[in-house]
Amino acid sequence: MLRLGLGKDGRLPPSVTMGTVDVAFHLAARGGPLPVVFAFAFDGGPPTLDSVRARVAERAHGVPALHYRIARESRRFRRVDRIAVDRHVHEAWLPEDTDGSATGRLMLSRPVGADGRPPWEVWLVHGPAGRHTLCYRTDHAFQDGVGAAYTARALLGDDPTGGPAPRPRRLPTAAGIAATLGDVAGAFGASTAKPAFDGVCTGRVDVCHADTPLARLRALGRAHGATVTDVYLAALSQAVRTWHLKETGAVHPPLPVAIPMSVRAPGEEQAPGNRMITARILLPCDEESPQRALARVKEAMNGLRAARRRDSMRVLLAATPRSAGARIGVRLVHGRRVAGPVSSVDFGPALVHQGLTARRAAVYTSVASGIRSVVTLTSQHDTACLTVVHDEALRTADELPDLWLAALLELERG
Repeated sequence: MLRLGLGKDGRLPPSVTMGTVDVAFHLAARGGPLPVVFAFAFDGGPPTLDSVRARVAERAHGVPALHYRIARESRRFRRVDRIAVDRHVHEAWLPEDTDGSATGRLMLSRPVGADGRPPWEVWLVHGPAGRHTLCYRTDHAFQDGVGAAYTARALLGDDPTGGPAPRPRRLPTAAGIAATLGDVAGAFGASTAKPAFDGVCTGRVDVCHADTPLARLRALGRAHGATVTDVYLAALSQAVRTWHLKETGAVHPPLPVAIPMSVRAPGEEQAPGNRMITARILLPCDEESPQRALARVKEAMNGLRAARRRDSMRVLLAATPRSAGARIGVRLVHGRRVAGPVSSVDFGPALVHQGLTARRAAVYTSVASGIRSVVTLTSQHDTACLTVVHDEALRTADELPDLWLAALLELERG
């Protein structure tokens, strides 16, 4: 499953060059780690730490990405032949964590190992009675959310196969290249007004979630000729509109956000490194009608798809020297330019660990480069989980998940 040539000894290559996007995350985090977390929430009695370590020890040798560490000074991934599982698998007790927010804060605040180990961990977090969470954690300079999805399933799932659909590569269109070049040019222009998300960052973050049936989003999509992602983004734009109105009494202008898109091709499912790009769209927070907001989001997203913006940015980055491309990437996803990344990850069938099925999955990362919030929709089987990671300076941003659910209700009422 890994498109890497074997070394002379028949093993994985001793080192792999970091890609442009990997270096961009390294720069965005100013050389430090930027945690990415895939959290699976379970009802029922937790496994033992020893049994989780046994599962990881059994599986880790077969997951190529887990055998590399980040050599930041040379900007390469270097192979590590022996994995000390007890140094990668840990447990914690958060008995008051009824909504997963404390688990999120723990996973994003703890330092990621910098002692020469591969930059990944598994955590067994004991929650309130009858609940626990399994977390896979890594560094965004090493792996994106879709890569983390493949690795988490391979490492923890009773059935290690499956996951998000890989993205076959296609030729970009002329319109896509032109639009991508416009995004790049705009990244060097003046700052964009984002009143709800502009301001000083504290560097401390909070995490909040909201769950809803995935069938609900699909039904809304069918009713409006839209995708689940379109519905999610339209409801988010309405949530931001309501939130800002409540805080200031003013209508928020269209909100620029970065849309991450996977370019992880077949054969790269478990390769180290980021296989993703971003494109910029405006969320219609100025739109009073949820239905019209959805129509505007659908038009914008259909434009991205028709122009093959995913392939256009992939080709542009491949043709740009790595250092220059990485600096462009940092500018494209910076607080001067966008409110933050707004992503969607479909994990696929629910994770089953030692016979117990996760009730929800959530992937999220922390903030960097002047970004004050990161929003992700994670779908697993029949549940969709909205996660908002926000700088503590946004004091009331924990209202956004409930406002997002309220916006879905308004869409359903028509």
